[in-house]
Amino acid sequence: MEQPEHRAEGAGPFTTRLTWPHPEGGTVVWESRPARKRGVLSVRDPGGAVTTSPTADAKALERLRRLNSVASGAFFLGGMLFALGAGVAQFGSGDPVESASVYFAGGLFFTIGGYTALLQVLNAPRHAPQSGPPATTVWRWWGYEPMRLDWLSTFVLFTGTLVFGVNLLDSFLQGLTVQQTNRLIWAPDVVGCVLFLVSGHLAFAEICHRSRPCLRSRSLGWWVVAVNQFGSVLFMVSAVAAFTRPTTQSLVNADIANWGTLCGALCFALGGVLQAFERP
Repeated sequence: MEQPEHRAEGAGPFTTRLTWPHPEGGTVVWESRPARKRGVLSVRDPGGAVTTSPTADAKALERLRRLNSVASGAFFLGGMLFALGAGVAQFGSGDPVESASVYFAGGLFFTIGGYTALLQVLNAPRHAPQSGPPATTVWRWWGYEPMRLDWLSTFVLFTGTLVFGVNLLDSFLQGLTVQQTNRLIWAPDVVGCVLFLVSGHLAFAEICHRSRPCLRSRSLGWWVVAVNQFGSVLFMVSAVAAFTRPTTQSLVNADIANWGTLCGALCFALGGVLQAFERP
C-alpha cells in the first residue's frame, strides 16, 4: 500500500495540523490545540482509526495541568465577578463605584487568565515530525511568535484583557463630561470587545484548520472556543448599548448593557468550567 505523504493544513500562512507517515504503517497527526493543551499526538492505522495517542513526558504533562487549572479557574472567577458586577449595576443601589469595584476584581482575574493562556502556548511541549513524543521546553515567561496561530490568538486575548483594564480603571473617575466618558470608558470597552472577538475567530481557525468557523460538536475544545466567542459577542452588544448619547447624556440602553455583560460573563465562566476538563 502506498504510504501517505507529509501534509500540512491550516488557515492562511498558519499551520494547525500536520500529517506524516508512521514508520510501522498508518499516519501520525499533530494538531495545534490538542498538542499544546494535552500534549498528545494521534496515531492512526491505515483504515483511519486512532490506535494510540503518545503523550509528552511527565514533567510536560504536569506543567500543562497546572497552567490549565490556573487559566480555567481565573476565567471562571473573572466571569462570575463580571456577572455579579452587572447584577449590582442592574439591581443594586445604583452606586457606580460599587459595581466598578466588582468589575475591576473580575478584570484582574481575566488578565491572569489571558496571560496564563499565553504561557500555555509558550511552554507547551514542542514536536518535530519523526522525532518521537513532544519534548518539554525550557520555561519561558514571554516570547514573540507571531507566525503561530495559537500564540497570536492568545496574545490578542491577553491584550484585550489589558485594554479592558483601562476601561475598568477609568470607570472610577468622577465628574466626567459625556465626551470624556465615551473616550475614556466606552472606547476602551469597545476596543477590548473587538480584540476578544478577533481572538475567538483565530481560535476557531486553529481548531477548524481553516479561516471559516466549523461545527465540531464532539470536540471539547470547540465548545470552549464557541462558548467564549458567544460571550464576546454579548460583550460587544453590551458595549454598543453603553454608549452615552451627547444629546440626552444617557446610555443607549442601560438594560441591554447590563444584561449583555451579565450573560456574556456567564459564558466565560462556563468556558472556564469546560476548559478545566481540557487537560492531559
